[in-house]
Amino acid sequence: MDQRRREPTMRDVAALAKVSTKTVSRVVNGLPGAGAEVAGRVRAAARTLGYRPDLTASSLRRADRRSATIGVLFEDLSNPFDSALLRAVEDRARHSGVLVLAGSNEDDHRLQRELLDSLSARRVDGVVVMAAGGHQDALQRERERGTPMVLVDRPPTFGGTDCVTTTNRASSRDAVLRLADLGHRDIAFLGDRRTLWTSQERYTGYLEGLARAGLTLREELVRTDLHGAGPATDATGELLDAARPPTALFTAQNLVTVGAMRALRARELHRRVAVIGFDDFPLADLLDPGVTVVRQDVPGIGRKAAELIFARIDGDTSPPVHAVVPAALVRRGSGEIAPS
Repeated sequence: MDQRRREPTMRDVAALAKVSTKTVSRVVNGLPGAGAEVAGRVRAAARTLGYRPDLTASSLRRADRRSATIGVLFEDLSNPFDSALLRAVEDRARHSGVLVLAGSNEDDHRLQRELLDSLSARRVDGVVVMAAGGHQDALQRERERGTPMVLVDRPPTFGGTDCVTTTNRASSRDAVLRLADLGHRDIAFLGDRRTLWTSQERYTGYLEGLARAGLTLREELVRTDLHGAGPATDATGELLDAARPPTALFTAQNLVTVGAMRALRARELHRRVAVIGFDDFPLADLLDPGVTVVRQDVPGIGRKAAELIFARIDGDTSPPVHAVVPAALVRRGSGEIAPS
């Protein structure tokens, strides 16, 4: 038997406040037309009854048809980068009285499509998306339906859509040059999946860094498609077992960096092999030595994405923007180890 208490309705509030339901609707939805004294009575009655507006129903009656919700789809909300990005978007949305519905697409096109369909069915006002690697057909269809959309971390492969990224290529190039300036000549690359735009950009930056330093690419020092810390640990072990092992590592994603550091520490090489990682991660500064990283301005990326999505929701029809938020090298020790 369902024992849930009946929720008070707008009619109940109107009866207690001795006004019409239309007046209650105006006060609840922040519309003009009710005097201060009447509005005060309505709010007092709503508090007394514990009335909560039905935002879904009210959005159907409003002229702008908004639901006061936005959707956020990132790859993996357990990743510190994704969770920090979500927090930045949430902070901005909260100031606008907007609820955020978030999910992880796990870099899976089918799951991304299912989540998009679910958000669309709930009539979200816009979506902020970290696109799954490869095809973006589902995102393109949703955009063509008129849904405001901003992509973060990875740009769209279709037109008419804003995006926010960082200085992936330039910062990776500078990190490799930093290692070369210390005297390293055997610099390994460990990266995420090759289908990801960020991975491609960071690998290109690695190649540019080697070229500018006058170093020849040793393909046997390149490891890609490392999805998570475990594969990165194994790949680092393979590199260290080579006849001519690297004296420095450029790890192009935060979980890859974690895996690489585990391998180095297990062999007590963490003070002999230099490491610069792309993306920061929790406790990186508390290791010995601390991990030198290319740190993205994650709050800045999130704030910019939120700024763009709310502008589009409010009717901004200016040309699409590709905003680039610079990353910065944070020196903590691991990237300052010279070759022995």
